[in-house]
Amino acid sequence: MNKELPSSMMSFDKPVLLEKRIKLLEAILDCGSITSAAKRVGISYKAAWEAVDLMNNLSSKALVVRITGGSGGGGTTLTPFGEEMVKNYYILKREYERFLKTLSNISDFELESIKNLQRIAMQISARNQLMGKVGEIKKAKVNAEVSIVLKSGVILVSTITNSAVEELGLEVGNEVVGIIKASSVLLTTTLDIATSARNKLVGVITDIKIGEINSQVSIDVGNNDVVVSTITTESIQKLSLHVGTKVCAMIKSSSIIIGK
Repeated sequence: MNKELPSSMMSFDKPVLLEKRIKLLEAILDCGSITSAAKRVGISYKAAWEAVDLMNNLSSKALVVRITGGSGGGGTTLTPFGEEMVKNYYILKREYERFLKTLSNISDFELESIKNLQRIAMQISARNQLMGKVGEIKKAKVNAEVSIVLKSGVILVSTITNSAVEELGLEVGNEVVGIIKASSVLLTTTLDIATSARNKLVGVITDIKIGEINSQVSIDVGNNDVVVSTITTESIQKLSLHVGTKVCAMIKSSSIIIGK
């Protein structure tokens, strides 16, 4: 009996973000205008240009170029490399979905493993990568406040742009990863400290790696959700930190990046 594939696994790689970007490239190719292309895919003009700039930055060759002059006064189109990228995407997507269909016929294979393996394989320099679900999204004029509920029930609040929310296709209930540099996590032994930092996570130190100048402190904030902080070795001594010490980890909401 075939397993029913999760909807999130029915597209190649990251369905929301990658699919939207490919659709934007296709629309640019068809319309020759970033304004018309943005309307077709349902995003703002600003978000469209941000996506284009990001794709060009991440690509080894330019995918999108501006055309100046001409009877129409110029426009925007794909480079030959960009057109090839779109074509190859659909080849990869078709083969990926065929691969998933094959997996669905293997009775002892758990499809959730794919998501876990993708998260484990993600290579970034940030020391903290915490998986959770979006609990709430509050949009303001420019930025949005996104609450991430971790496995422990602890809530991380991240401030990102509305364009980022739109591009990631964030909705309540989505599984996401909160990404935080260890140097952005401040520690104090004053558990009820008043601070402007939006996130104050209370936990217990489980490990300390002492360095000559800086040290790495691991804090369990509940249910094995561990936050790592890099502080000076002098601060370790001043705060009398050791394994078992209860501390408050403070993180600005602007220091939390969201991955999906």
